[in-house]
Parts: sequence; C-alpha cells; structure tokens
Amino acid sequence: MASRNNPIELEPREPIPSGSALRSRATRRATDTLGAWRSDGAARWLFIWPAVLLILALSVFPLVTSIALSVSQLAFSEGGVHLDFTGFTNYQQLLFGLQSSEFIGVLKAPTPLGWAVILATVGLTAAAWVRAARGGQVRPIGLILRLLGGLFLCLMVVLLVRTLLSDGGRPGSVVVTIIFVLVGIALQYVLGLGLAILAVQQVPWRRFFRILFLIPLTITPVGIGYMFLMMTDTSKGPLEPIWVALGLRDFTWVTDPWLARIAVIIGDTWQWTPFVFIVLLAALESLDQEVKEAALVDGASRWQSFRHITVPALLPVTTTIVLIRIIEGFKIIDMPNILLGGGPGTATESMTLQAYLAWNTLNVGRSAAIAYLLLILVSIVATTYVSFVRRRVTDFA
Repeated sequence: MASRNNPIELEPREPIPSGSALRSRATRRATDTLGAWRSDGAARWLFIWPAVLLILALSVFPLVTSIALSVSQLAFSEGGVHLDFTGFTNYQQLLFGLQSSEFIGVLKAPTPLGWAVILATVGLTAAAWVRAARGGQVRPIGLILRLLGGLFLCLMVVLLVRTLLSDGGRPGSVVVTIIFVLVGIALQYVLGLGLAILAVQQVPWRRFFRILFLIPLTITPVGIGYMFLMMTDTSKGPLEPIWVALGLRDFTWVTDPWLARIAVIIGDTWQWTPFVFIVLLAALESLDQEVKEAALVDGASRWQSFRHITVPALLPVTTTIVLIRIIEGFKIIDMPNILLGGGPGTATESMTLQAYLAWNTLNVGRSAAIAYLLLILVSIVATTYVSFVRRRVTDFA
C-alpha cells in the first residue's frame, strides 16, 4: 500500500482514437502496402522477367523447335521451305536403318575376350544390385533406377564389345564419342592431378610453371586444332626434322583408325588438362597441411597420406571436374573435324560432328535426331555418375 509521501503516479492514458482516425490510419497502411507492392512489382517486371523471358526464348524455344525438326523432313521447294512430318523415321534410320552402321557401328560376334568382358560386367552389376536390395537402405524407386542404370551399363558394354572386341566389327559415332570421353577424361585428370601436386611443392620457378601450364587454356579450340594439324604433318610441318630423324617422313596419321583417334585424344588432352590442373591446384592449396604432417609424424608413408587424406579431400572437387568434362567431352567436334574431318572414313566422327555434317548437307531432321539422342545419352551418363559418386562422397564424409 502506498504511503502518503510516495503517492502512486498514474500514467496518462492515450486518448481512444475516433472512428475517423482509425479509418485514416487503415487507409494510410493500405496505401503503404500498395506502394510497396507496386515497387516490388515494378522491380520484378523491370529486372527479373526480361531475363526469364530471354532465357526461355534462347533455350526452350530452340528445344521445342528441334523436337519438331527431329520428327520431320525438311524439303526445299520453289515456293519456300516445307516440313513434312515423318514420325520417328529419323530415329529408326539411325538406330536400326541404313544409318545405323555410321551411328551405332558394325556389330559382330564377340571374341572370347569380349564374352569374358560381357559376363564380368553382367555379374558385377547383378551382384551390386542384389547387395543394394538386401541392404534394405535403398527405397523401391531407387532399386528400380539402379536396375535401369545397370541394364543401360550392360547395353553399353555389349555395344563396345561387339564393335571393338569382335571379328570385323567397326565402331560408330556413339562408340567413338564414348572412347574420346573415357580415355580423354582419364588422361586429363591424371595429368592435371600430377601437375597440381608438382605445382604445390616448394620448387624454384613454380609460379612460372603455373602460368606455363595454363597457356593451352587461353587458345581457342579451332587454334589448337590447326596447331596440331601442323604439328602432325610429317612432310612440311614445324616438326619435320624430328619426324625425319625418327624415320617417319612418309608417315601419316590418317591411314590407321586408332592412330587417328589417338591424335584427336592427344590434342583434346593438351587443350583441357590446364582446366583440371587449375581447379585441383586450388583444392590442394586449400587442404589442411597439419593433418598430413601429423599423419607423416605418426608413421604413415606419403602414399598412405595421399590415398587416405588427399584423395578423400579432393573427391567433391573431382566429382565436379569430371562431371563438367563428361558433359563437354560428349560435345567434342573441333579437334576431329579440323585434324581429320572425321576420317579415315568415320573413325573419328563423334556424334556432334555427325550431327553437324548432317546439318551441313541440309538434312536438318537427322541432325536434330542425333542431337536429341546425344542429349539422352549425356543425361543418363551424367545422372548415373552423380548418383554413384554421391554415395562415395557421403561415405568419405
């Protein structure tokens, strides 16, 4: 109870606003909200939607148009250009018709080594699927997707075996593209990792060598193609004295299919190894060196430190690099086109080059069909690779 000397001081109450004041305040809030909405809407229309519409115009419209072209036949007449709907004729010609020998290849019975490769692939794939099913950690949809991925892998192995490990088989543009991707990416990653490991060592002139290793990345693919065209010319190229000293003056790369493919792989590797090198170099320099030093102090060898510390730490970066190179590798066209024009015959003709040659001869429907088959192939390979590597990254983490 308050005393007389300390009377309770009552705070003055705010006057209750009248009805007109309440309506004025509500109107003011609604006006502010409307103004803010108009401001956001103006920003949305001025900055976001034009970019979205531009992206849609440059990606979705050509995508839909190419679908229409892939199921049609382009015909030129005196009055203009006509599209005749042919259904899946272009796809049927590429997969099972007259163009299958150029697209798929010439399929023959496998050799004993080829049968061994097929049986080993089927056995390992089936064992992996059964192990995943028994583990109980994979959902039914995941098991179905793994089954489809395994069937696709077996189909690709059968295709590779019946064109490469067979009597009289000849690879088509699909197999040639897969060869360029697999061999090229393997060489680029191994060389890029080796150069990155050397570049992080405390050696003289390492900054100079870092810049030197990046030079191929600054040259356009067309320039690299013409450069390797001159270097592989044994009759009048800049390396003619070396070829003469080795007794290869009359040697030509275009007489043997595998030598021609090796020349394309070498040029593509020289072009893209600096990209792998610079990314892995940045990843290596960001690693915690104290962990490696502690492992060495505890008695681990350098190989054990590299295998159990460096490789797991580089796995996320490796996943991204290989994925980028898979997508770009399937689109290879500059090197085989400039070096050999897809020859000898169709030995170095990639899927992209085949689509370009079909488009160049005004067979737009076939070119679009090849492009869509390439899109399907790249999507399946990239999705399978990401799902497989993601589990490995999770296990290491």
